[in-house]
Amino acid sequence: MLYLFLKYIHVVAAVATISGFVLRGYWMLIESKKLQHSVTRVVPHVIDTVFLLAGIGLIWLSHVEPLKQPWLIAKFAGLIVYVLLGAVAIRRGPTKEIRTIALAGAVAVFAYIVGVALSKSPLSWLSV
Repeated sequence: MLYLFLKYIHVVAAVATISGFVLRGYWMLIESKKLQHSVTRVVPHVIDTVFLLAGIGLIWLSHVEPLKQPWLIAKFAGLIVYVLLGAVAIRRGPTKEIRTIALAGAVAVFAYIVGVALSKSPLSWLSV
């Protein structure tokens, strides 16, 4: 029962995190002041923390060794790339063009991570 609860939380947080990221990416593109609001700066970190903790909980309840599961290694690697591209897209990119490319790249990496999660394969959508 706890496993299903954590899985549900993980999936809901995944949808919330990518939805919020795309919205913030849109605000970046139109240069909205909403991107600077304190709620916009804090809430994504809360959602991402819930997302990560639920994922760790699922791993713990499954009794799997993450470093022995190629698909989990692929998810972790994808997560790192997603976070780095997201930082460039929302705040750190020196030009709007670079931020836009990083935004598209981050969304593509997130789609890859979802494919890995569903297929349990580093090949992601290619193995489904």
